[in-house]
Amino acid sequence: MSSTENKAKDKAMDLAEDARQAEWAFPSFTAELFRGNFRWDLMHPFPAQDAEDKKIGDDYIARVREVLDKYVDPVEIDRSGVYPKEALKAFAEIGAFGMKISKEYGGVGLSQTNYSRVLSVLGSYCQSTTTWLSAHQSIGVPQPLKMYGTEEQKKKFLPRLAAGEISAFALTEPEVGSDPARVACTATPSDDGSYYLLNGEKLWCTNGPDADILVVMAQTPPKIVNGKERPQITAFIVEKTMPGFAVEHRCSFMGLKGLSNGLLSFKNVKVPAENIIGKPGQGLKIALATLNTGRLGIPAATAGAAKVCVEHARKWASTRVQWGVPIGKHQAIAKKIANMAADTFAMESVVWAACAFADKENADIRLEAAIAKYFCTETGWRLIDDYIQVRGGRGFETELSLFNRGEEPIVAERFMRDSRVGRIFEGSTEIMHLIMAREAMDTHFKLAMPIMKPKPGQKESKAALIWKAVKFYVPWYLKLLLPSTTQYNTKHLSSANQDHLAFVDKTCRKLARTLVHTMAKYGPKLEFEQLILGNFVDIGVDLFTMASSLAYAEHHLAQSPGDASPQELADLYCQNARTRIAANFKAVRSNHNRAFNKVADSLMDGKYGWMTKDVMIDFPRSLRRDPAKERVEEPADEHAHVK
Repeated sequence: MSSTENKAKDKAMDLAEDARQAEWAFPSFTAELFRGNFRWDLMHPFPAQDAEDKKIGDDYIARVREVLDKYVDPVEIDRSGVYPKEALKAFAEIGAFGMKISKEYGGVGLSQTNYSRVLSVLGSYCQSTTTWLSAHQSIGVPQPLKMYGTEEQKKKFLPRLAAGEISAFALTEPEVGSDPARVACTATPSDDGSYYLLNGEKLWCTNGPDADILVVMAQTPPKIVNGKERPQITAFIVEKTMPGFAVEHRCSFMGLKGLSNGLLSFKNVKVPAENIIGKPGQGLKIALATLNTGRLGIPAATAGAAKVCVEHARKWASTRVQWGVPIGKHQAIAKKIANMAADTFAMESVVWAACAFADKENADIRLEAAIAKYFCTETGWRLIDDYIQVRGGRGFETELSLFNRGEEPIVAERFMRDSRVGRIFEGSTEIMHLIMAREAMDTHFKLAMPIMKPKPGQKESKAALIWKAVKFYVPWYLKLLLPSTTQYNTKHLSSANQDHLAFVDKTCRKLARTLVHTMAKYGPKLEFEQLILGNFVDIGVDLFTMASSLAYAEHHLAQSPGDASPQELADLYCQNARTRIAANFKAVRSNHNRAFNKVADSLMDGKYGWMTKDVMIDFPRSLRRDPAKERVEEPADEHAHVK
């Protein structure tokens, strides 16, 4: 990496580090796992929804189902690329745009658990609907206002948003994905500071083309920190009626055909200073905090879709006969459907545990929310791929084609197209790895990094920092070598599941030790070993999902003592997770990561050009740029995604 690239990376990392939440004000089950502490008391008994809140959710979900059944046809939306305006109106009438907004401001005031239950139902039926409602309130204007808005801002905007005015979150730009230091959209303050002029573009803004109110991240004048200029990202509330705001293009995608998403432009948009959320320079911090709970919507919807796939796979595997027996009796198919069921059980346990932690508001869910998003989208994608394989040619065929030739119109390929973006939305899998790695290493970054990689202006002497680290690491490391003192209540679990629980306890201590060993080996260069950090993250993810699955299984057993099926699902999931954990520990010790870097560098340098000499890499004729042809008409009316 060149010195210029290193400086750019350091600038981006400094900005991201400055924006992240520095302290752990509340306990985190996963953060403790990475420190070698198995806090079973935080997970057990499983934080199940209480009966009163569940009744509220049940009643509201019944109303949502009525709207879905009457106004939403996912097959027609997928075919036409148009989301029905009457559906949005019907959802607004039942308060669906205010599910997370408190009753004080005209909302429904659902708990995070009930809100996620609604998204699970939506995800099981129409994922385009999920995006309309979740982008509006999971990451749109309501969430940052709830967390950082003034009382005046809440009174002004929340009732409108609860009533059905649509909101969006605008951060990504054409040249900027997850790198906050490169945000090009600017907000220039007026001489008297009463307003800002907003200029720039935002891309892939979900709900953006139809949004009434948006939260827009833009660069305001920089600050000088330790003698260096540091960019300031600020969050602004922008209304579509403000002169200078325009929708430049509506994007079309491989799935989510009813999605409202596009390229937005801001040309000297005059935004009042009172429309700043939080303080100037807090925009990235607000974005990260918003996404912590906002990320729980996607995994909830993914788990809902997974349950539909499991049920259809069950029916098909039981009734489709090949070679004299149902295909589910063939071991190759049996493995797929068994893993589908076990993985779906694990997804549910992760989602409901994370939602319960969020509802308590006395737990730090940074890692749990990231795990839920990462685990469910990755597992869900693999599950849908297996589901299509189980369905065979019918899995590749559209619902409409199946219907037109007289077969049951069972959904498969639409789910695959709609779900693929889950691994990209609201933080890609790769970004989730980096975020989780940073949070997992937080204790060691605070203690060791100031010694190994001192920052300009660092006040403590190196000797003082070393002594501070020694005082922490000696007793901490000795404790990791001693037998666990964690007390379990596992009398309802099978002997196999009790063994899994003991494995989680033992392995989290091994994980903490290995993290320290690896940091000692690589020093400051460890931050560049993203694949090794990814191995550690995946171990932590599997330990968390094992623990949540085991606690969830015990909860189900308490409800239905004679039913061993939750144990079976937890046992299978844990067996698979233990195999992955072993492979990840091995990959930390022995890998060929350098070969990836070497081949990637050669590829980027064009050294493998000989591989593509005999193929067609030209753009299709209809998409070749011609001065006389600026646009090519798309199949659906791209200017009317809502009708």
